[in-house]
Amino acid sequence: MAYREHIHTPMTPRDMRWGLRQGAIAGVVAGIVFAAFEMIVTAMMMGAGAFFMPLRMIGAIALGPGALDPGYSLVTASVAGVIVHMVLAIIYGMIFGEIAAMLRGPVAIIGAASLFGLALWLINFYVIAPTLFPWFLQSSPLVQFIAHTFFFGSVLGYYLWKSHQRSGLEEPAV
Repeated sequence: MAYREHIHTPMTPRDMRWGLRQGAIAGVVAGIVFAAFEMIVTAMMMGAGAFFMPLRMIGAIALGPGALDPGYSLVTASVAGVIVHMVLAIIYGMIFGEIAAMLRGPVAIIGAASLFGLALWLINFYVIAPTLFPWFLQSSPLVQFIAHTFFFGSVLGYYLWKSHQRSGLEEPAV
C-alpha cells in the first residue's frame, strides 16, 4: 500500500508536541511571507499608498470597519492587523502541524499544506467574510488564492517538511 509511505500512524506524544511547536513556528514564518506578498502586491496594483491596506483590513477584524478609514490611525490599525494576523497564522500553523506530524515526505507535507491554504481561502473568503468581514470581498480573488495557497500553505508545508528532516520524524516508522 503506497500511501503508507506518506502517512505515519499512530501518533506519539512526541509527534503531537512536535506538531504544535513546529506548527506555531511555521505559522509565524508563513504568516510573515503571506503578509509581505499581500502588501507588495497591493502596492503594485493600487499604488504605494495602499501598501498598508492589508494590515488595515486585518486590523478591522478586531477594531471594526472604522479602521479602514484613511483618517484612522495607521499605526493603531497596522499594529492590530499584525497581532490578529500572527495569532491566526499561529493557530492555523498549529492545526496543520498536527496534520503534518502524521505525514512523511515533501510531496505529502507540502501538497497537503497547499490544500490546507486553499481551504483557508475558501472558508475565509466565501463563508466567513461575506457575513462578518465584507471588506475582504473587495480584494482580488486571484491574489487571495495565490496568497493563501502558495505564500501561506506551501511555505507552511516547506518549513514543516524541513523541520521533519531535522527532527528525525522523516525516518521510516517501525
